This record gives sequence, C-alpha cells and structure tokens, in this order.
Amino acid sequence: MASEMKKLQAIRYNKGKLEVLDQLSLPAQTKYISIAGVEDGWKVISKMQVRGAPAIAIVGCLSLAVEIYNETFITKQMFKQEIEGKLNYLVSARPTAVNMKLAADDLIGMVNDWVEKSVISVTEIKERFIHEIEAMLEKDISNNMAIGTFGAERILKDVPSGSSLQLLTHCNTGSLATAGYGTALGVIRKIFDQNRLEHVFCTETRPYNQGARLTAYEFVHDKIPATLVLDSMVASLFKSRKIAAVVVGADRVASNGDTANKIGTYQIAVVAKHHAVPFYVAAPSTSIDFEISEGDRIEIEQRPDREMTHIGEHRIAAPGIRCWNPAFDVTPANLITGIITEKGVFAPNDIRKLLELQ
Repeated sequence: MASEMKKLQAIRYNKGKLEVLDQLSLPAQTKYISIAGVEDGWKVISKMQVRGAPAIAIVGCLSLAVEIYNETFITKQMFKQEIEGKLNYLVSARPTAVNMKLAADDLIGMVNDWVEKSVISVTEIKERFIHEIEAMLEKDISNNMAIGTFGAERILKDVPSGSSLQLLTHCNTGSLATAGYGTALGVIRKIFDQNRLEHVFCTETRPYNQGARLTAYEFVHDKIPATLVLDSMVASLFKSRKIAAVVVGADRVASNGDTANKIGTYQIAVVAKHHAVPFYVAAPSTSIDFEISEGDRIEIEQRPDREMTHIGEHRIAAPGIRCWNPAFDVTPANLITGIITEKGVFAPNDIRKLLELQ
C-alpha cells in the first residue's frame, strides 16, 4: 500500500541532534537544516521552513531539548527560569497555532512540579524534561493514525458500501506538517489504503502555495490519485464533480467549535455548505484551545507583504499597492460537519466532551 512506502520525514531527531526539512525549498530541492538551539528553532518556524501546528510544537520543543542536551545546570531554579523563558519565546514565533503554547504550558507545569520535589536532582529534572519532549514525536504519529481511522470511518459511513469517493483538501496537513502520516491527509491516506479513494483534489493555497508545493508533493510521492486546482476553482469543482467531503486541518479550535486554519478555508466551507458537501476538520486535541470561547478571539498572524507581491525574486504585483496578508481565517462552527480528533469525531458544539476524555 502507498502508506507502506518510504515515509516522508520532515523532522529528523536523534539524541541531541535535530534536522528539519526546509519546506521553502520543496518541491525543487530536498534539503535539511540543522537546528542547534532555540534561536534556530524560532527562525525556521517564523520563516515557515517548518509549518503545520503539530510540527511547530514538536520542532520548537526539540530545539530547546537540543540546546540544553549538553548543558549543565547548577540549581533547579536556574533550569526552571531558562526553560520558561525559552519556551515562551518559541510561542511568539507563530502565535495563531495553539499547539506550541499548550506544549509550553504543559512542560513548564511539569518542571514546576519537579522543582518543588526536593528529592529530585536538577540533572534528573533535565533528563525527564528531554524525555517528555522526545516522546512528542511518537505520540503525534499515533494520534495521527487514530485521526485517520476515525475520519475514514465517519466519511465512508455516508457513502454506499464498496464505492469509491472524491475528496477535497486545502493547505498541507500531511507528513510535512506533523511528525508523520498527517491529520487531514492522514484521513485521506486511510481511505486510500482501504481502496475507497477515487480521487482527491488539492488547492494551491495562495499566497504561500503549500497545497501546490507540499500537498501535491506528498500525493505524488505516495502515488495517491490527485489533481491540483486553483483556489478560485472550488465552487466550479463542487458544481461539476461529485465531491463526497472536504477534509482540512486546524491551527486552533475554539471551545465553541470555531476553527482557525490556513487562509481560504472559510470560503471553501461557505461554498461546501451551499453545495451540501460535508466539511470536516481533522486535528489533534492539542489544537483545541478550551480557554478561548469563540473564533473571533483567536489571534490571527499577519504575514509580510512580500509573500503576496513576489514569487521568489520576481515581483508579480504593481509597485506601491497595499497588501493585507492574514495567514489564517476562522470557519464558524455552524459550517463544520465534524471535528476529527484522535479520540473520535465530534460535532463542533460537542467539542467540550473531549475534556471528559482527558
């Protein structure tokens, strides 16, 4: 099966050494960037050489693990202060994606608990801290596999038994956005592995072209039958093709089910609603921010004008034109059919049930 092929690996880590695939160079060139510490981690996240909410959290935390791997701390308080400051700094690299913030809060909370236990040495605290970060890689992959299973079951339940279906996805949510397998692409991969996928359409995802550069790259790599469409073609696609469902990812989900995802997601959800196409969001529970009541309260990252005005070194926009370049938009809960997590599929207004499963 396709998913048994050699996997795309966006994150390479081995005991104090970290490399990440430079996603700005894809698909023309495959090269890895060495990450020596937090400054390098912050830069590759901010520059979008690493992107995707799960991958941002993993790379950010691993960059800190690499930095402190051979560092000696004299006191527990010194260790606590250093990791708090650096984790909070990493959160600032891309504030809309909540996974990094939640991971930072969890790790800081653990360290605070360990520091209060005087019987634990600072060396043991550091070892435990690094181990917790390293475990994030395996946990993310297992979560993605579960998301794929739950999502495939839900989508296939709505189509005739044995028939194949056509899907649409937006942006990149696969192995390049996670530790492996993917969230929305994990759902698509699972359906493909069950020989139930007729075709998948991926949008280009302007202005950064993650769909054209990265999602298309993954589909070609895994030999998944796929077609690239321009962002402006989605309405016509729904009218001319029988699309069974839309499956996208999420960078942050509010407690009412409103979802922030790559810019362009909202308009696809609106058009899907008009054409009665189910619209699913696939995301790990770490992307759900129960402290935010609704999508309007999610901070939306603003990206540089150059992403819109240039392709590489070539200017495509009229000099002097003003630009508005939000990286994300918010899809209201009432446009979402279901939120697919590693713990099951939930209606947006039932997402708080996840708290009972934690």
